[in-house]
Amino acid sequence: MYALLSEETGRELPWGALTGIRPTKIATQMLADKKDDNTIISYLKNVHLVTEEKARLSIEIARRETEILSRHHYADGYSLYVGIPFCPTRCAYCSFAAYPLQQAGSPSASHPDRTEVLKTKYASMTDKYLVCLEKELAATAKLMRGVRLDTVYIGGGTPTSLSVAQLTRLLKFLRATFDFSKVKEFTVEAGRPDSILDVIGKLLTLREYDVDRICVNPQTMRQRTLDAIGRAHTVEQTREAFHLARDAGFENINMDIILGLPGETPEDVAFTMREIAKLAPDDLTVHSLALKRGSRMWEERTGTAESTQHEIAAAMSRIAIEGAREMGLVPYYLYRQKNMTGNMENIGFAKPGKEGLTNILGMEEVQSILACGAGAITKRVWNVPPDDPQHGLIRRAANVKELEAYLSRVDEMIERKEMLFS
Repeated sequence: MYALLSEETGRELPWGALTGIRPTKIATQMLADKKDDNTIISYLKNVHLVTEEKARLSIEIARRETEILSRHHYADGYSLYVGIPFCPTRCAYCSFAAYPLQQAGSPSASHPDRTEVLKTKYASMTDKYLVCLEKELAATAKLMRGVRLDTVYIGGGTPTSLSVAQLTRLLKFLRATFDFSKVKEFTVEAGRPDSILDVIGKLLTLREYDVDRICVNPQTMRQRTLDAIGRAHTVEQTREAFHLARDAGFENINMDIILGLPGETPEDVAFTMREIAKLAPDDLTVHSLALKRGSRMWEERTGTAESTQHEIAAAMSRIAIEGAREMGLVPYYLYRQKNMTGNMENIGFAKPGKEGLTNILGMEEVQSILACGAGAITKRVWNVPPDDPQHGLIRRAANVKELEAYLSRVDEMIERKEMLFS
């Protein structure tokens, strides 16, 4: 089918006929079977019609992941994901469980040139959410008692959209409920730069509770694009938030960018990479825009983003990859999604030793992930010997995404986990 459509359209896709989320798994398995690079490249090119460029990238990342995982006894532990489904405002491309706490109102009477910020109905639900989340977390800790906790990741949404008091409450509860003595990585997403600039003390609170990795995500360094996608913060705030995080003592800072945002060109991507290089993050994730149902861009799509020329998308990808390598960052994990600009991928780059372990464990599906909160998905991985019938088995238990449903059905979310791990 791919060959037929390729002939009809005159297009060849970088990942050929592959449609899965984790293409590097093929290279990982073949390396484990002692296949050499030429054999793997030939297989990917001839069987799956992958380009040689992507085949070589797969091998490079598979080797990196394998080397990093070799240092960890991941099969005996588990990872914890904590979902905070709130953001300052909702971005146009977002389809996650991310409920906006603010919305733009009318111009202020005292400052006609400024727009008032109004609280949404979700702002009054944050404390109720934390009560339910704590209940689910306590049940999860009980369920996993005696199993080593390896990584903790607080994502969303934007966890730092919580107040200092709420953030402190959550971190204190986690520390009191789970055994952190063997935790190798503790990440909190501070993806929206404005969320750590609104109140002094959030970064210091994270440091107080030994968070060692945070995410400060610009998505682009072009202000006109930030305005177009409803990001509601400035490029300068991104720089300010990054420097504040460094000053607070964070030695592992991740940044995200998105290729294929509305109106952007390869030149815009090159500009963004130059500006990010000045900040020198420890970890950079290069995303290709994926339009998803539930996002405003999906509802308002005109076909432009979906039909972005493959040549333009490829140029953006090359600029980003070359820029990341010039910063001394090495690719260490990769995944794909539906409806991605140019049929590309998302790649994580990092300085050696600063790789996000949670990302690798999740992408390679080698460890169970206990996920709490609205929209969170728990994954059980049966790490049993190869001769066991359950070897390689993976099962999931998804929490409801809608906020009010989660608040009223948290007991059901707990039962789903208990059934999965019974």
